[in-house]
Amino acid sequence: MTERPIIDAGPSLTFLSINQQRLLIGVLGRLSVPETVEDEVLRKSAQDRRFRTVEPTWRRLTPKWLQVLSDDPTPDLAAVIERITRLPLPQRMQQSQDLGELMVVAHAVVGAESGKTMRVLIDDGRGAQLATAEAGRLDRLRRQGKPVGRIELVSTLTVFELAARKGLVSDRAAMRDLYRRMRDVDDGLPPVERTRLLSKTLWTQPSLQP
Repeated sequence: MTERPIIDAGPSLTFLSINQQRLLIGVLGRLSVPETVEDEVLRKSAQDRRFRTVEPTWRRLTPKWLQVLSDDPTPDLAAVIERITRLPLPQRMQQSQDLGELMVVAHAVVGAESGKTMRVLIDDGRGAQLATAEAGRLDRLRRQGKPVGRIELVSTLTVFELAARKGLVSDRAAMRDLYRRMRDVDDGLPPVERTRLLSKTLWTQPSLQP
């Protein structure tokens, strides 16, 4: 069983700020975010001029296209947080550093431990490392015969590649322009020439329709 992908604050802000929520949903489907991530997105939308258009778009997307996951300390969620951080959930929630990424991964782990396939969209390096580590732990549990699901890590680059494969971006020129706009609000992305987004193999294969 596959649940809604869980998205971190960074991609939430960047895709919505350049009005690419349709592309994002066209690739990944209906989305979800932890409450902590929603708080971060709305705060940065109010504080950073690059993201000032995000809040009204966010309000239109919730709850149909964007489901907000409660961060209330359920036993399962609290157990995951304590195992990962060695801190009780209420105490860790008081520390803002990397909290959004942590909650994205923790919610995904709770779902995966109940047998679901969970996708997470994270660009942050430490968050991606944590998601990868938890995915590896679940893989080991499955090899031991445990009835757990899996976590699949997705990045902004993955979304763009899938968008090209699905025909959601018309051609390489459109991809170059789209990526330029994304880099204007996310300087952590590499130059497009260092990605596969303009490669001939990506644009010569048959498109996969959504």
